[in-house]
Amino acid sequence: MNDAPEVLTHIEGAVGRITLNRPQALHALTTSMCRAMIDALVSWRSNPAVEFVLIDHAGERGFCAGGDIRMLAASGARDGFEAREFFFTEYRLNHLLFEYLKPVMVIMDGVTMGGGVGVALPARYRVATERTTFAMPETGIGLFPDVGGGWHLSRLPGKAGLWLALTGARLKAADCELLGLATDYIRSEQLDELKAQIIADPAAVETHLTLLEADAGRPPIGAHRDEMDHLFAGESVEAIVAALEADGGVWASAQLDVLRTKSPQTLKVAFRQLASGARATSFAENMEMEYRIGSRVVGLYDFIEGVRAVIIDKDNAPRWNPNQLEGVTEAMLDEIFAPLPSAQSWRPIPLE
Repeated sequence: MNDAPEVLTHIEGAVGRITLNRPQALHALTTSMCRAMIDALVSWRSNPAVEFVLIDHAGERGFCAGGDIRMLAASGARDGFEAREFFFTEYRLNHLLFEYLKPVMVIMDGVTMGGGVGVALPARYRVATERTTFAMPETGIGLFPDVGGGWHLSRLPGKAGLWLALTGARLKAADCELLGLATDYIRSEQLDELKAQIIADPAAVETHLTLLEADAGRPPIGAHRDEMDHLFAGESVEAIVAALEADGGVWASAQLDVLRTKSPQTLKVAFRQLASGARATSFAENMEMEYRIGSRVVGLYDFIEGVRAVIIDKDNAPRWNPNQLEGVTEAMLDEIFAPLPSAQSWRPIPLE
């Protein structure tokens, strides 16, 4: 049995350090891990000895693969209490990072997906490496790109965020830099040097990054940005599918094949989520909206079925219901997005 804490927190020099320490699960977040990160960040917020926050992970397999999906599905199949508790806490962490006044750096080395994206994107410095794989793959398991996806993805260039949300596409470092998802690219063998330099002199972080910056290469999606912005500009998921079908090109056909594997219900949820997130006037407003969605989606058939097919049985053959976009009505979506009673609504941690 491994009794090591799943999150390591300490102050080193003037740097508050948070290290995800659940490598056997690719650092998938649990409620207790989110609470440990919140506790550290809140305590450092008013501590003058802490000038900078550095978030990384133990081991080499990846930064964070997301949330504890098995727990969410098991909870959703029951009363959903644990799932709602997790979302409530995780979204508070996302908001705390978004509003944090001290500079934060996240090392996006290896797998950075779902909940890991929610930790990374609010940070001022987001460092990718040659091992980075970035994705929001939730529509493939009947979930939706939460943890602030409605805010962050809707503000990416053109239709890139919507494309990421719907397809769950996996990006490497060069594409992350192109879209602004990563601020810097450092070779993985130089990460220890970067961390040591930041601990020695956090005020010179920009200089450290500049001196260690490497070339991530040509971004593969750069060749398809015009297609992406044109074909994903429809006013509904059905319109996007129709545009992809009408185009018939190699890239369009590949996107169409991917979309046909996703949950029709959560494709439409994600589409509306990003539209709502784009109109939100604050990150907290967006997170309150996402909590409403999450509270309901975890108990719906498609999420339970998606987790069965992809995570548990691994047959990768989910039987979605409805199994066509046309079967997902506006009334269904209205129910998922409807306000919660005041006592059940999400609230951020009060800011000092």
